[in-house]
Amino acid sequence: MTETSPDPSQETRSRILEAAAQVFARKGYHDTKVDDIVVTSKTSKGAFYFYFPSKQDIFMALVDTFAEMLEKRLSDRMSLETSGLARVDAALRVCLETFGQYRALAKIALVQATGLGAAFEEKRRAVNERFIAIIRDYLDQAVADGSIPALDTEVAACAWMGALNEIVLRWVYTGEPDPERSLPALRTLLLRSVGVPDERINQIEASVRKM
Repeated sequence: MTETSPDPSQETRSRILEAAAQVFARKGYHDTKVDDIVVTSKTSKGAFYFYFPSKQDIFMALVDTFAEMLEKRLSDRMSLETSGLARVDAALRVCLETFGQYRALAKIALVQATGLGAAFEEKRRAVNERFIAIIRDYLDQAVADGSIPALDTEVAACAWMGALNEIVLRWVYTGEPDPERSLPALRTLLLRSVGVPDERINQIEASVRKM
């Protein structure tokens, strides 16, 4: 989450965000106090409130931070792929790799934002819809170039997002199965669900193993 920056003010904001992610993930939203974040970030209340008017604001900022980081990683990775099916598979890998690397942020965005009230639920739903739209776009590209047969990509994208959510939620709660272990089985299941033949799935898996 941290990026090298010559701007001290941005370094302070990033440090406060990183501290908030650690504290929220450990204590939960309700039990976290602004003082906890200030102590962990080694800053001050003045610095905290300069960037974030309230605990709710920094929580929402963390959800946005995670969503924006994941979207940027997807965009960067997609620019390297030439076919719709390759983009679909790469998107799945990027999502699971990012969740695995940023477990605290995943917990905040996918778990803690649920049940905290209307504003939090609206934010969580907006992030969810954002990524359903991204998945649908990659599926549309795969249909357009003939990589997969024509299908209702909106329904398929919702189903894919649901499967990803369930895998990540279970991992966040229990530590198992970790994203790296989940990827091969999840890839096979989801690619079969959109009509990709097993022979092509095996080719994809073989190429991934060579990477």
